[in-house]
Amino acid sequence: MLQRGMVSPLVCQPAPGVWVLRTPRSAYVLSLAGQDVPLTAHWGAPVDDEAAVELARVPADLPRGSWESPVDGREEYPSDTGLRFVEPALALRFPDGSRTVRWVLDAAEADEGHLRLRYTEQTRPLRLTLHYRVTAGHDVVERWAELDTDVAVEVLRADSAAWCLPPLDGYRLSSLHGRWGADSRLERAPLPAGAVRIGSRRTTTSPMHNPWVAVDDGTATETAGEVWTAALAWSGTWRIDVQRLPVGRVVVNAGAGHEEPVAALSRGTTYATPTSCGLFSGEGFGAASRAWHDYVRARVLPHGDELRPVLYNSWEATQFRVDEAGQMALAERAAALGCELFVMDDGWFGARISDTAGLGDWRPNPDRFPNGLGPLVKRVGELGMRFGIWVEPEMVNPDSDLYRAHPDWVYASPGYPRHELRNQLVLDVGKAEVAAWLHGWLDALLSEHDIAFVKWDMNRPVTDPGLRGDLLWSTAHARNLYGILDRLRRDHPRVRFESCASGGGRVDLAILARTDQVWPSDNTDGSDRLHIQEGFGQLYPARAMTAWVTDAPNFLTGNRLPLTFRFHVAMAGVLGIGGDLPHWGVDEQASAAALIAQYKRIRPIVQHGGLHRLRSPRESSAPALAYLSAGGDEAAVFQFLDGHRYGEPAPPARLPFLPPGTWQDADTGRRYPQAFLATHGLDAGLSRNHDSAVTHLRRV
Repeated sequence: MLQRGMVSPLVCQPAPGVWVLRTPRSAYVLSLAGQDVPLTAHWGAPVDDEAAVELARVPADLPRGSWESPVDGREEYPSDTGLRFVEPALALRFPDGSRTVRWVLDAAEADEGHLRLRYTEQTRPLRLTLHYRVTAGHDVVERWAELDTDVAVEVLRADSAAWCLPPLDGYRLSSLHGRWGADSRLERAPLPAGAVRIGSRRTTTSPMHNPWVAVDDGTATETAGEVWTAALAWSGTWRIDVQRLPVGRVVVNAGAGHEEPVAALSRGTTYATPTSCGLFSGEGFGAASRAWHDYVRARVLPHGDELRPVLYNSWEATQFRVDEAGQMALAERAAALGCELFVMDDGWFGARISDTAGLGDWRPNPDRFPNGLGPLVKRVGELGMRFGIWVEPEMVNPDSDLYRAHPDWVYASPGYPRHELRNQLVLDVGKAEVAAWLHGWLDALLSEHDIAFVKWDMNRPVTDPGLRGDLLWSTAHARNLYGILDRLRRDHPRVRFESCASGGGRVDLAILARTDQVWPSDNTDGSDRLHIQEGFGQLYPARAMTAWVTDAPNFLTGNRLPLTFRFHVAMAGVLGIGGDLPHWGVDEQASAAALIAQYKRIRPIVQHGGLHRLRSPRESSAPALAYLSAGGDEAAVFQFLDGHRYGEPAPPARLPFLPPGTWQDADTGRRYPQAFLATHGLDAGLSRNHDSAVTHLRRV
């Protein structure tokens, strides 16, 4: 099965033991060294077959001495035994305590851009398959591994991939870090010798780190330079290890689980890792982001071609003071502004009059909704909007009927004090009976009502794993969550979902494959959001980014930013309104209605266009960005003054990415030659702190 020649349009084998995976702007070449070990021969700019074969022949360039391995920094999926010293992608332990493995290649198969390298362990009935997949029109290489065993084995570590970079003059690491209220902040720093680890032990992706990294030689910019990026499609505990090796190479290991073990396999079972995705850009960070966004919209999001509606959420107006009449009154105000989706937040169910009770009792509060949800859903529809609802399915208050009936359904350490956060505990969704109950009530809720949107929240991490601690940090909770969402989407195809986890605690490619948008942060302050949204956009598209306009002063920062500034920041994503509308004045309502109308005009450009970061909020008090439509005939340009001093005007935003021609401001009618916008730029006339402008350009 190791035939030479073209195996598929995307995968070819130009020589025995050499494979090339091709994307529009990159090539990934792997080869077999002695003893069937797969090595990375090249990951970077496109190469032809002849060059690929020569790259596969390049010997290891090792320092003198006997302390190095010829495969370290080049091996596609290193184990933890043999002549290798890097962090292993795969570590196994057998019942006799042995950890030694030796893989023998059985077959290589390729079809429709999918390459499989199938191995058998030399002395045991254990099989390993390494998967590689590329798709036409996209630059992403997908990788994952699969273990199939006829012998009991403990999986101490099973990463999705080890991404091997070429030798560079220097190395710089980009990652996203943060905390609650400060999610997805971009950090770029020189990569030290040794290993840098990011990850989560919180049973969710977490706001502290996001499973994405980028590596360059320290000179790449938004518009130039080689950049290697990798992401992990996983919503449970995870880690990414970035190793700068003594041999002058960098390896990025990405996988589920934070510490060992990640699985305990019995005879006849299979374990598949999540998918890790890698993308190379030869044109800087901006081109890398646009390639990721194209991939996510086309290959990850269930309905990436849709336009997401402008939503209104009731939380800031009512908090727990929810009832039928009040929600109807809010819906009327939201519809008058031009909102298209009305979302009722927390407080509609059980004894939920505060955060101390009711979670788990998912029935409408009879005092607040004496006739159930039907009248409210109907009224929202009469106003020309769809109806959405907030839920937190993985949580339970101790003061609830559910907990009193099933105290054994939560994560707990029997005999020890339990830890409550936000007066709630986490349901053990890894248990089959808990997952079945969770799916059952949600399925019934969506079957009984015309609900178009579910805001799925998770407001605290897991603590006290108890008897399930060994494997808590692995897969059961996340995989059962995926199964529930997959079934709900299949049975209720008109319903759209949003992932929220106390802000950006569950944002990753795997949850986006099952939801339609995500909540990047509970922090809605416009100034902070410029930074949060910059980080979010490194990997995830605006089409998936919910962004709300909330009230001033902001509940978290106390900032009193102008309404227009708050709107303009939120209009760079999926626009939502979260303010207390009954307290908005007539002028505020009129401004909001006009801005919502403007957003609807530019919405296709923002949600489906290509992002160009013009000035970073980390580096400039006049940050700017733009989106170019897929057809190249329209652009939306966002300019801000934030933290600006001395009253100096903001410099014009240069737009060198615009196609040639004459461009016209859709609101003022003013025309600009493309060369003028590329060299001088678009001057929005911003001079005071927290001035902002959104300009809609059309090519004449």
